[in-house]
Amino acid sequence: MTRLSAGWSCWTCFSLTLLAFSTLVVAEDGLLVNGDFETPPADGFPDSGLGEVTSAIPSWITNGTVELVEAGQKQGGMLLVVPQGLHAVRLGNDAELSQDIKVEKGSIYSVTFSAARTCAQLESINVSIASFSHEVDLQTLYNIEGWDLYALAFEVESDDERLTFRNTGMEDDPTCGPILDDIAIKKLFTPDKPKDNAVINGDFEEGPWMFRNTSLGVLLPTNLDEEVSSLPGWIVESNRAVRYVDSNHYTVPEGKRAVELLSGKEGIISQMVETTPEKQYSLTFSLGEAGDSCKQPLAVMAFAGDQAESFHYTPLGNASHQSQNLSFTAKAERTRIAFYSIYYNTRTDDKSSLCGPVIDEVKVWGASGSVTVRARLAHGLLGLLLFMYLVFT
Repeated sequence: MTRLSAGWSCWTCFSLTLLAFSTLVVAEDGLLVNGDFETPPADGFPDSGLGEVTSAIPSWITNGTVELVEAGQKQGGMLLVVPQGLHAVRLGNDAELSQDIKVEKGSIYSVTFSAARTCAQLESINVSIASFSHEVDLQTLYNIEGWDLYALAFEVESDDERLTFRNTGMEDDPTCGPILDDIAIKKLFTPDKPKDNAVINGDFEEGPWMFRNTSLGVLLPTNLDEEVSSLPGWIVESNRAVRYVDSNHYTVPEGKRAVELLSGKEGIISQMVETTPEKQYSLTFSLGEAGDSCKQPLAVMAFAGDQAESFHYTPLGNASHQSQNLSFTAKAERTRIAFYSIYYNTRTDDKSSLCGPVIDEVKVWGASGSVTVRARLAHGLLGLLLFMYLVFT
């Protein structure tokens, strides 16, 4: 009886351990469950939209007019765009699509998703989780494919969260609204600041989830009012996005990731870096082309505190990038560095897809001496010369 009790006790402890372990399983980096909407509903894929139903799309919660659409499907004379695969979802007036996910409380996550416009005049989509909410404007189409990839970041407040996509539009045709596809998640980490570089994530290697089979890059919308970013260390200013690119589909100066600047002054990235007042620094970075047939000229405006300078990329031989340098004297303990494309560039092959210069390997280096130190040395040398003049004359 004692052995049986002991055995039962051990088995109970083992079961509780397994149960505890199962509750710790969190969302893995990559596609959410049925994030590509290719898993058929219980009664199969419909010939037309699902309409106002709930729990019809596996692993998703729907509210309002949510439709499964198929590649090649038409609405009137308009061909509906399905970003990847055969199926996607469309959100009608005030419709919602949600999924409950397990995450790690206090961590920062980035959600990547594909979105396409349909027949609405002003089309956008609201993405929310916990207290985070962001409206993504879909009016600007950045390429001729008819859809774009976006990424948004948020800090979760509990281990269980609900990710929601909502169409806030109200159109005469209630089925008009954005199409969503390929929804993925990635836990972000803020890289340590290098000892010889004041810039965090200056090589852009840490960023949102990217699909290996998608060559459009990932758009990072403005996050000026947010505390977190899909590009750790950086914020996107102004009202247009910048593009996060990878070496699988673009020319990247160093490593696997870089940033392509789009839309001139309307797409700015910036970072506040730690500096020492009155000390001299050098802002260095790689400037190049993305290899996406972007029309020349390519140029950026770089800022470091109150210093600003334009840099033009000039192709030389087989080199796809060039090193640039901007010297500045820090005025405070924190200095803003920023970049934007000087020109509004488009691709030469389709004449309309937005593109621009690529930046990478951003560094802020402290000079060996400060202005104050050099001033003291100069005064010391002047005093020595005056002493020698008085002694020997």
